[in-house]
Order: sequence, then C-alpha cells, then structure tokens
Amino acid sequence: MAVKIVLPGAVMTVQDGGRDGYQETGIQVSGAMDQASFKKANYLVGNDETEAVLEVTLFGGMLEFTEDTIVAVTGADMGPMVDEEPVEMNCPLLIQKGQTLTLGTARQGCRTYLAFAGGIDVPLVMGSRSTNLKCAFGGYGGRALKSGDVLKLGKPKRSFDRVKKRRTKGIEEGKIIEVRAVPGPQQEYFTEAGEKAFYNGIYTITDQSDRMGYRLKGPLAESKNGTDIISDAIPLGAVQIPPSGQPIVLLADRQTTGGYAKIAVVCSFDIPKLVQGQSPFFKDRCENSAETIQKAGKIIWMTGN
Repeated sequence: MAVKIVLPGAVMTVQDGGRDGYQETGIQVSGAMDQASFKKANYLVGNDETEAVLEVTLFGGMLEFTEDTIVAVTGADMGPMVDEEPVEMNCPLLIQKGQTLTLGTARQGCRTYLAFAGGIDVPLVMGSRSTNLKCAFGGYGGRALKSGDVLKLGKPKRSFDRVKKRRTKGIEEGKIIEVRAVPGPQQEYFTEAGEKAFYNGIYTITDQSDRMGYRLKGPLAESKNGTDIISDAIPLGAVQIPPSGQPIVLLADRQTTGGYAKIAVVCSFDIPKLVQGQSPFFKDRCENSAETIQKAGKIIWMTGN
C-alpha cells in the first residue's frame, strides 16, 4: 500500500511522537507539534498512538491513493475533500484506490494531521520516524515532502468496519488562546513589573514562528540586569526572554540548550492548542485571503506565580 504526493502544500512532513533520549547529545526531540491531534488521528484509523503520520502546516495539497486506505484527518480545518467532495474530519474515512484527498488553506487552526491505517513506513532513525528538518534526517529523506514522492504504508491492524464508528473532538475554536504556564527556572531575573506585564499581557503570534518556536509580540518582560545566562537545558514550552524583552515559546524542534532566561514554562497539556495558533499576518499572504478564516492569533497567560 502506498500514497502519492501530487501537491505537497506549504510544509508537509512525516512526524510521530518524537525522538526521545538524545537531547544530551544535542539532538532535538522533533515529533508532531500537536500531540493531541496526532494521537487522535492514529486512534481513528486503528493504529498504535505512536505510528507516523503526516503533519501539514498552514495549507495542504493533494494525495493520490494506490489502494483502498483508511484515513483520518484531525487538527486544523483545511476543508478536506475526496475527489472534490467535502468529507468530515475527526472520523475514519475509507478512500478508494485512485481517489484523491485534497486539503486547502487552514480555516481554523494551523496544523492538520493525516493518519493512515498501518502507519507510514519510513526508516527508524534513533528510535523515531519524525523528520528533523534542521539536521536533515528522519522522515522521508530528512526533508519536507515534494510532488511525486511516494509513501509506503504499513499493514492495517483493523478493518474499516471495526473503526468506522470512532469519533474524536476537534481543536478548540477562537481567536484568543488561553495558555496555562508555571514559573520558569530564571523567574527571579525579572522585575515585579516585568512579571506582571508578562502574565497580564496579551501577545500576538508573529510571522517569525515555526516548529522551533513561536516568537510573540506584546508587553515587554522587563529584566533586572539583562537575560543572558550560562546555557542550560530547554524543556518543551519554555518561554525565553531575549534582550528585546519579547517572549519566545520553544517547541518541538527547539534547540537542546539556550542562553536566555526563561520566565515561564507552558504546561504540556496546553501545548496542542498553542501550536494550533497562527500569525494573523499569514492572512495577507493567502491566495484566498478574502475568505473568512478564523485564526487563533493572540495568547493570554492564565496563571502566573
């Protein structure tokens, strides 16, 4: 079984749960940005939750199927269509041999996940099938997918009849993302006014955001004597404050160590909704920007110290 990439969209990569256990050697974790949508997609098609899927960012493309295949679409709503007919998300789909699945521009959210029964059969690299774009390994040749690429699929574990009634909830809607965070390891580097500005402020996701991290724009987090530190480990969701005073939330492809003070760490259970936020500036670059596209582009920190 296989699926052919006819059009790849903006950034389409193979991802799984991530490459754990190698950060001490400088290797990023990578893996699906929205782990909740990733696991839901695998559940819907009857896979183990760790099977590799496709992660599609901002807008999708077109895939052609060489055999009947059970597929699930979760995460951002990119208006999926099979042979130009709209289909549901968050449920199993049986796509027939020769049919095409098309994804458009994200109407709501940022990242869509496509799971295939049997998973994507690419080589394991350090225990993971995830693509590390910066180091160019893992996934499909260590790169984003291109037109003409063919992905081999594994053997399904369950028939369509066994999974066809499965359903999951979609991502949260809204233009404001409420994010819970705990104090970071260098919170004492910041003035009381800086902490209040950070925790009480509303931040916009900028267009300088990617799988490595989200750069935010909003109230300055004032420090006492600068934010340079001796480099230390960076957990998922760490909020670094560089000299500009504007926060950077570090995500799946983050570096393993960093030299800026971390004022907070986003709670892991809120990472999925954070990474479904996209920069409002993206709308100006969309081909169909005239459409009404609901975007989660602003962030509120719900908890502080």
